[in-house]
Amino acid sequence: MSEAQQPQQPAPAQQGATFQIEKVYVKDMSLEIPHAPKVFMEQVQPQLEVQINTGAENFAEGYYEVTVTATVTARVGERTLFLAEAVQAGVFQLRNVPAPDLGPLLGIACPTVLYPYLREAISDIINRGGFPAVILAPLSFEALYLQQQQNAAPTQLGPRVEVARN
Repeated sequence: MSEAQQPQQPAPAQQGATFQIEKVYVKDMSLEIPHAPKVFMEQVQPQLEVQINTGAENFAEGYYEVTVTATVTARVGERTLFLAEAVQAGVFQLRNVPAPDLGPLLGIACPTVLYPYLREAISDIINRGGFPAVILAPLSFEALYLQQQQNAAPTQLGPRVEVARN
């Protein structure tokens, strides 16, 4: 066969984008009860303040650690009954993802995967501290991410949310 008659070799196929969860873990957790045990003898209805923050860090080529942090503070007046904080983290592998798609994946998709674990961790630690469990409300990380994009130029990968609840 002459060169003109040989079938052409197909060009190497470009790898498609991949998104993979490598690991989900609790990175940090704490509970402070500054007025224990006296606080357990009182019948009070505390005010709850909830803050949710997200972050993302590229720690190796194609690997990102994404964190979702919840801080729950229960107060009566100026006195703190408890302060619970948990940082739920995950290692995600993102390969061949176009640069414009990285922000939404790290700011929406990854926190959405981690948030149910964070809700369970916060509820459990508060309950183990002797208080009624606090169930964090479901969040739309997509709405939060879009709101952050509209409000200002992003300074971090992912939204930062502060929510006050009773």
